[in-house]
Formats: sequence, structure tokens, C-alpha cells
Amino acid sequence: MSARAGIVVTGTEVLTGRVRDRNGPWLADRLLELGIELAHITICADRPEDMEAQLRFMADQGMDLVITSGGLGPTADDLTGEVVAAFQGRPLALDEEMEEKIWQILKPLMKRWSHLSEESIRASNRKQAMVPEGALAIDPAGTAPGLVVPPAEGRSGPTVVVLPGPPRELHAMWPAAVASEEFAGASAGRSEYEQDMLRLFGIPESEIAETLRVAEEQIAGFEDLEITTCLRRGEVEVVVRHGAASDSWPALHALIRERHGNTLFSEDGSTVDRQVFDLLGGRPIAVAESCSGGLLSARLTELPGSSGHVAGGVVSYSNTAKAELLGVDPALIEAEGAVSPEVAEAMADGALARFGADFAAAITGVAGPDGGTEAKPVGYVCWCVKDASGTVLARDIRMPGDRTEIRDRSTTVAMHMLRRLLRGEDLPV
Repeated sequence: MSARAGIVVTGTEVLTGRVRDRNGPWLADRLLELGIELAHITICADRPEDMEAQLRFMADQGMDLVITSGGLGPTADDLTGEVVAAFQGRPLALDEEMEEKIWQILKPLMKRWSHLSEESIRASNRKQAMVPEGALAIDPAGTAPGLVVPPAEGRSGPTVVVLPGPPRELHAMWPAAVASEEFAGASAGRSEYEQDMLRLFGIPESEIAETLRVAEEQIAGFEDLEITTCLRRGEVEVVVRHGAASDSWPALHALIRERHGNTLFSEDGSTVDRQVFDLLGGRPIAVAESCSGGLLSARLTELPGSSGHVAGGVVSYSNTAKAELLGVDPALIEAEGAVSPEVAEAMADGALARFGADFAAAITGVAGPDGGTEAKPVGYVCWCVKDASGTVLARDIRMPGDRTEIRDRSTTVAMHMLRRLLRGEDLPV
């Protein structure tokens, strides 16, 4: 069995949603890379009894390793180090060398805080230099050192890795934690396995569920695969963890390709955004958006180096803007409506002409939360993607969801239409 780990994210600000947890997902990816099975991620407030309860839960669940983030600052509510020390049966002691390291980090900053007492600052940060006896202290990337704390001699339970809350600091200190003897000892049972991802578009998750039921009956060793499916942005992601020598994974891959080849667009985990970027090959593209409010332009420029191929974009909600910025005929808008396949194509033509691009993508729709008509209700969206030679792909459908979902998913549809245009494929019936 693989070494098992749990993550405890501490902080009332995270628990209440004021701050989004970025450390849990990042640590989950790092554990996966190491072949350590992640069993639990929990979030708790800064109260000592809540932190202790989470550590107790992880121990009761048989975790070999627990990683905490947050609660290592100089203020009174930063108590993670103290709680972990008590839980592991290791009394705290001042690490004078660490105290000096922290002071050398703070010393240059004192020029900004000339009205503060040096002794008061040192006293506050002395708390951060309290290290459990027998634990490894990790040099800080900010002012808070990390800790790797095994259970005291004669005790059983997980080794606890204590890291700061700011993601930049946690990322910088993670390699030192992984390189420690204490970490290696706790994760000695790590397994050798691989992870693969398939991405499909234009298929309900229920269809994949049916294929997995078929696979369970047909494929030997299917039970050794760890499979998760996720519907996100209108795409279905199938993630499979398996042993390096697994024969069941290639069989499952082949079955999914056989049953869903027309919707399987990524067999190596690559995103549609990456595929569109690669297919463009640096050729310029222009964007005209209404209901998506610039989100498609943002997606096209999120990949490193991708901003160079976006010639320009226009976000035009008003009919006047569509006419003046994209050259859409006001008579066409009057006759067909601003949300119509005809206007979507005219917007694409306008973007091609205005920016001298090789390709264009246009979106217009009714995203809500109010508005729309019986014929064109909230969720009705029209797309048109076109190249300079006149090749065009267009569609219009009503999408479910609220304003945020409609806007987000409309950009996904546009990206898949661009992918098909660039590959010379028609839209599926």
C-alpha cells in the first residue's frame, strides 16, 4: 500500500471564504508527483482545539504524513507550531540560530518602521523561532520557518510537516521538507504509479459512467485502476491512476476511444486552449465578444507567449458599438436582433477586417441575469468562427446555468469551434 497523506489548511480567513485556498490543490499535485496517496484535505479555524481535532482525525485515519499550511506568524492567533508540538509530544524550545536568521530578515525592514521598538519586534518574532525538540526547522522564505515534526520517541502516528500560509513561501520551502530524513521515513511506502488524463467535449458525464460500467465487465484488472471523472467548463475530464506496468489502462483508453472518438479531443491531457495555441502557430486571430465580456480574449492570452497571436479584440454590448467598432450593419441588427447567428457572423467579419487577422471568433448572447425574450431567453448564445478565406463554423444554442456559467461555458464552446476550424473539421451533428 502507498504511503498516505493528509493536508490541514489552517486559517479562519480561509474557512470563511475571505481567502481562497491555493495551498491544498498545489500540495495535492506535489504529493501525486511523489507517489504519495492523498486521502484528505481539511480546512479549520485558527482555534487550537480545532487544529488538534484535525490532527487527531488524520492520525485516526492512519495517515503516514500530515502537511499543514498557515498559522506560523508572530501574532497571538498563529498557533500551529505550538499545537503540533503538543500533539507530537515534543516540548518547544528557543532555537537561537533561527531567531537570528529571522532577525536578519527583519532588520532591513526596520528602516520603514523607525517608530517601532527593535526589542518589541524581536520579542514578537522570537515566537516564530520556537522549535519542537527533535524536529527539523526549515529556513524561512519570508519570516516564518517551517518544521518537520515526527512523533516523539515511544509514540506512533504521522510525521507532521508545518509550512507557512503564503503560497510563495510554502512553494519555496517545500523542497527542503521533501529532502529531509523525517519526510523520507514517513513516506517510505510510496508507490510507483502513473496518471493519465483524457478530455472529452460534447458528451454528458452519464455516457462516460456507462462506458466505465462496460469496462468493469470487459477489462481484466479494471479494479486496479483509480478513476475519477469531472465535468468542468462543459468538458468531461477522465483521470486514471495506474501502475506503470498496467495492461488495464491501455485497454480502457482504447475502449473510450472506440465508444467516444468523436468527442475525445485530448488523449495526453492537453487543454483545448493549448491545442488552439499550437494550431494557430503564431498566425493572428481577432475576437468580437458581447455576452462573454472579454473572457474569450483572456483565455486566448493566458498561455505563455500566446498574447503575440491575438491581433485585437472588441467587446461590444451596445448596438452602436457593434456598428461603429465592428462595422455591423444597423439594418441587420434591426432585422435579426443583436443576438442572432447573422449578427455573430457580421461581428466575426468585422473583427477580421478591423485587425487584419487570419482568423476570428465572435460570441453574442443573452447571459442574464435578466432580460431575454420567449424566442431568445437567457442562455441563448450564438457563435461564429471564421478564417480570412471565408471558411466558417457557426452554431446557436440555449445553455443552462447562471450568468457566470453561461459566460464561462460560452468561451469553451468558442475554443472548441476554433480547434475544429483550425483542424479542418466540421461541427458534430
